[in-house]
Amino acid sequence: MSVSYRWVIVAAGALMTCVALGAMFSLAIFQVPIAAATNWSHAGIASAMTLNFLVMGLGGFLWGAASDRFGPRIVVLTGAVLLGLALVLASRAGSLLQFQLTYGILVGLAASAFFAPMTAATLAWFEENRSLAVSLVSAGMGVAPMTISPFARWLISAYDWQTAMMLIGILAWVLLVPAALLVRRAPTVAGGPAADLALEGPGVPLGRIFRSPQFLVLGGTFFACCAAHSGPIFHMVSYATICGVAPMAAVSIYSVEGLAGLGGRLLYGTLADRLGVKPVLVAGLLVQAAALATYLFVSQLGEFYALAVIFGSAYGGVMPLYAVLAREYFGPRVIGTVLGAVTMLSSIGMAFGPLVGGWIFDTFANYSWLFIGSSMVGLGAVAIALAFPPLQRVTLQPA
Repeated sequence: MSVSYRWVIVAAGALMTCVALGAMFSLAIFQVPIAAATNWSHAGIASAMTLNFLVMGLGGFLWGAASDRFGPRIVVLTGAVLLGLALVLASRAGSLLQFQLTYGILVGLAASAFFAPMTAATLAWFEENRSLAVSLVSAGMGVAPMTISPFARWLISAYDWQTAMMLIGILAWVLLVPAALLVRRAPTVAGGPAADLALEGPGVPLGRIFRSPQFLVLGGTFFACCAAHSGPIFHMVSYATICGVAPMAAVSIYSVEGLAGLGGRLLYGTLADRLGVKPVLVAGLLVQAAALATYLFVSQLGEFYALAVIFGSAYGGVMPLYAVLAREYFGPRVIGTVLGAVTMLSSIGMAFGPLVGGWIFDTFANYSWLFIGSSMVGLGAVAIALAFPPLQRVTLQPA
């Protein structure tokens, strides 16, 4: 198969991350309409997103390990079918508990089937420009707020939240199933990215990997990074609305963050290929922490837009770099499993933000403490990242 097919893998991965993560994060757009229509609490609805992240963490690990064993295509195809089904079932939920279980568990499990397998598949296809390629795959997450979120807002305005969610589920089937069928394993070429699979021997002591300083620092940084930005991302539309921004304009702030995240992925990925992954990651985490604190002082739409550019480019730019570090530390043989494990830790971090933010709003009727706490956690991510050991691959030979 032509090596140029690797860009098809990148395009398919970007589409899948856009649709899957966009569909999951669209709960931020559905939150207010669902609460108004059902009288369910904001914290109760947001807890479905918390369940998303918890299930996504475990699912990411299992899907990543499955992609190492069976290949990425069957994994992402299964996830595509399950995601559409989960959204359709969630749209029919008749109680808060049913919604939490269907949206929180099934959507989270389905959405976790794409990031680790497609990132691992992309890493296997690329030897040069690896950071840029992974950034392009994850760019789908940045495109999602500009596409899925406004589309969800339009559907809710035209119909109701239940019909809107069902239609997004059908759209997931239409787009994801054909994209999954395009996924292929990287060819084994002498000296190429797939060739070094043979260099690592038949045995892979995963326990040694998960106890290594490289994995502990990588997972800890990813956890703290996601714990810092998850709450502000999820509650940004609600926060802007409280500040007096019109609902559709508030959604556009979310879209600006996504556009900035897309640019940030390209910028940070290019810089990482030239300057090294670790210094670019630390710098991005510092920008993220500063931006989170600055949200305490914004109230106008223009101010939200300006800060969204900075915040979105920072959190979007650093996200793909964890996968590149994992590849450099652990090699390609178990990259799906390793990415699944660090994604599990990041998802646990992401799980705190929506629930804590909903509790803060229900308790204090504002989000000030959310941004203060998130900024402090962001600084913690910087501190952990400074402990990254030198780039030396963990030996995967059996003991």
